[in-house]
Amino acid sequence: MSHSMTTELDEAQQAYREAARDFAQAELAPHAARWDAEGIFPREAIAKAGELGFCGLYMDPEVGGSGLSRLDAAVVIEELANVDPSTAAYISIHNMASWMVAKWAQESLRAEWGADLSSGSKLASYCLTEPGAGSDAASLKTSAVRDGDHYVLNGSKAFISGAGATELLVVMARTGGAGAGGISAIAVPADLPGISYGRKEEKMGWNSQPTRGITFENVRVPVSHLLGEEGSGFKLAMKGLDGGRINIAACSLGAAQGAVDAARRYMGERRQFGKALSEFQALQFKLADMATQLVAARQMVHTAARKLDAGAGDANVWCAMAKRFATDAGFNICNDALQIHGGYGYIREYPIERLLRDSRVHQILEGTNEIMRVIVARHLLNTDEELR
Repeated sequence: MSHSMTTELDEAQQAYREAARDFAQAELAPHAARWDAEGIFPREAIAKAGELGFCGLYMDPEVGGSGLSRLDAAVVIEELANVDPSTAAYISIHNMASWMVAKWAQESLRAEWGADLSSGSKLASYCLTEPGAGSDAASLKTSAVRDGDHYVLNGSKAFISGAGATELLVVMARTGGAGAGGISAIAVPADLPGISYGRKEEKMGWNSQPTRGITFENVRVPVSHLLGEEGSGFKLAMKGLDGGRINIAACSLGAAQGAVDAARRYMGERRQFGKALSEFQALQFKLADMATQLVAARQMVHTAARKLDAGAGDANVWCAMAKRFATDAGFNICNDALQIHGGYGYIREYPIERLLRDSRVHQILEGTNEIMRVIVARHLLNTDEELR
């Protein structure tokens, strides 16, 4: 049986995991709680991640990317999220937006941006959601009207990760008629005249990355900044999200692993009624269920990543299933770990409450878990294919 079909990681993947784990322990672990508490966007740490190739994980080597598989990327992102899901999630979003540029930009734009994005010296934001278009993304209203060799951009985006602190915006805008077919993807330098940023949202979690709305008022973008063909933007956005869903699921795996590790330690240290918590069967069973859910979720995410790597026709359904399952399981595991910690789980001295807060939004973004169910049900009801 080949490595690609076994649940084990190959030697290269184990090496990526070790490198990511070492980086997370050295560069994220000492600071994650402070970045969260003070709302600091750790540009320097992200640039250091870029030096290791983590900002262009599956970008093409010819633009400076690491050229890894989606499975390799999932392994790396899980390790980063084990310590700091918020920063790991931003890195995953940057990877998604940067890959879209590397894959579909015209040659001049790839040459101009590719190396900077893959190294993490410049950062990208993915701009699909609007104030009135969340789950119904195909109804977006931001418009890009052709004027000579420019598009003129008008409209607004909401809940954009990194907005106001990134250099490039991958914007989905309407160049044609209503519906998904009228949408194009355009790479927009973040400092162009006419772009303004809303206030930094105050969030429950994900506090190491800024989230803002963006307004475009007669922003002139060269037509050469179009990604792919005019009218293919929604398709490209969804292709980006297949990988994004695996990434965000991997962030939930990391948070859950961090929570399981913390619960194991705590159960060994904490004594009540004259014995260690690890001797209470109710807590043993809870820990066993947490670990089982985590392993099941990880297998699903890795299977979906392999499907995407293989170009399978049903890869998007697998990505949707894995995203739904892993983000729900991850949050529940963090919540159970918090319960095991009792009152200590609720205070900031321990990492559990931060893992819980950071992982909650994973059930919403990159397509809500309800939309994931729509994707899976549609496949089951509209095709005869089995999911195997």
